[in-house]
Amino acid sequence: MSDKHVLAVFCLLVGTALPSFAYAQAAATSNTAITPDGTPNPNPPTMLPSTSHQADSADPDIPALKAGNLFSPKTGHSLSYWDGLVGHLTVEAGISGNPWTRSGRNFGQFYLDRANTVTLNQIMGSISHPITSIGGGYGIGFVAEVMYGSDARFDPTIGMGDGTLTGLYQWAPTQAHIDVHTPWIFRHGIDFQAGQMYALIGAEGTPALGRPFYSFNYASDYIVPFETVGIIATMHLSQHMDWILGIDAGNSTTFGQAGNNSRPKGYFGFAWNNLMGGKLNLHAIGHFGPQGNNGASRTSPAGWSSSGIGRAANSLMQYNASLLATYHVNKTLSLMAEALYLHDDASRDDAYGVTSYLSWDIHPSLTLNVRGEIFRDNTGGIINQYPGNMSYTNSLQNRPYFYYGAPPTTYGALTVGVAYRPPFVNRHLGTGTLTVRPEVRLDKSLNGTHPFNQAATVSGATVNNGTSNMLWFNLDAVLSF
Repeated sequence: MSDKHVLAVFCLLVGTALPSFAYAQAAATSNTAITPDGTPNPNPPTMLPSTSHQADSADPDIPALKAGNLFSPKTGHSLSYWDGLVGHLTVEAGISGNPWTRSGRNFGQFYLDRANTVTLNQIMGSISHPITSIGGGYGIGFVAEVMYGSDARFDPTIGMGDGTLTGLYQWAPTQAHIDVHTPWIFRHGIDFQAGQMYALIGAEGTPALGRPFYSFNYASDYIVPFETVGIIATMHLSQHMDWILGIDAGNSTTFGQAGNNSRPKGYFGFAWNNLMGGKLNLHAIGHFGPQGNNGASRTSPAGWSSSGIGRAANSLMQYNASLLATYHVNKTLSLMAEALYLHDDASRDDAYGVTSYLSWDIHPSLTLNVRGEIFRDNTGGIINQYPGNMSYTNSLQNRPYFYYGAPPTTYGALTVGVAYRPPFVNRHLGTGTLTVRPEVRLDKSLNGTHPFNQAATVSGATVNNGTSNMLWFNLDAVLSF
């Protein structure tokens, strides 16, 4: 059996896991509840988190408020709303080692595109408040979060500070939303989120601890929305089943002049929570709507083109769908699998893939993570490299941008790594935690193309004179408070 067949078989058969670090943005579909740092909850309860400042016996979906970490209320005094305020800070830096690259780039990666370069990926700070009872079965909370670092190059929201910094290190608002619980229609009510929020599909989240590895899988990097601005409703049909509906401006855009076209987009899907005694969570959710830019195409003096396709963009749909299953075998072993699909009428692109994860807490301070993925870019138009610091943002803004891609390719990727939380360091950090994550990753073309370790000098060029595989070694350190 050839090495490409071995890799393909492993990616299909390897067990899958929700990593125990656990802030995956995909799982937010099952509940609009959020974790204390403002990121979606990867394993949400059916009930909302403990949030009300006074227990409401008439509404068990809003338990009593727990004090946040920003203030220390006096003993014996009733908690006020602001006593529940929560703040978090995360700093991530790392290096991606690729001894065989001839381009200085890791092909097929957004955030880890710079090979053999130490980078400050993100400094992310958030202030949030969990949903808190205001009486009558209603509750309210909020999240505000911002990121600075090299990752912000690929996480802008057009119309929200994009382009204010143009170097390797940029800033981006990542969340700014109000969260409301209502007792309407269903026994467990309806939750609403309004504002800017992480997308509801894609198993690997933007925050450093929102994924098991330093590197991303292809599907979460390339075929799911990163940020959306709009309204999402999660209707609790039963104790274990939610119905999700949403309307938004599209991937990484806002409304009006900052929007990519004049038509709305939105979510539709279902989530099943805490099945089999809390061991199993499922979701099936899609994001639909025109995503093309309806501006006129522009060309730079260097011959680079913009992404605008004119008024046709208003009616050309993009379909994005996710099937996710998470199974907790026991307290230390978890499995997860996600299948993702994208079709774009405007670019006539099709892409789809399956990613599986295994996560095993070997020790309270050590977690083993394994990820296997097969991903098909059916036209070669999805997996692109954006070499310039502003290339990706310019593509969203309908400005000429430099990029290059690969032929239609079936990618296989196998990643093995650990998350180590050194006790001899963390016991001196108070409320802080240091996590170190080394990983070894092998990417391979399974259909004979050669897209890796080589670059192009002409925008829009197709690279097939590189290598058929890419073996690289990554390491990051994450300090979180």
